[in-house]
Amino acid sequence: MSKLKLSPIEDDKPVKLTIELPAAVHRDLAVYAEALAQGTGRDAVDPVKLIPPMLSRFMATDRAFAKLRRLKSKQSA
Repeated sequence: MSKLKLSPIEDDKPVKLTIELPAAVHRDLAVYAEALAQGTGRDAVDPVKLIPPMLSRFMATDRAFAKLRRLKSKQSA
């Protein structure tokens, strides 16, 4: 099995958001959760819990966003 980009999901105090996802995206999240469980030897997590680390990973690896954050932090300093 290939290495997934997410590590095991940590239990953290959430901030509640309500979103709607296309059914296909939810199905893919469920499959990803199963693959993550197999890869880590843990129980599968609720697919909803995958969304925050996926968004975090996406933003952390987006160069344009990183540049914008640096500019914003310099402006507020």
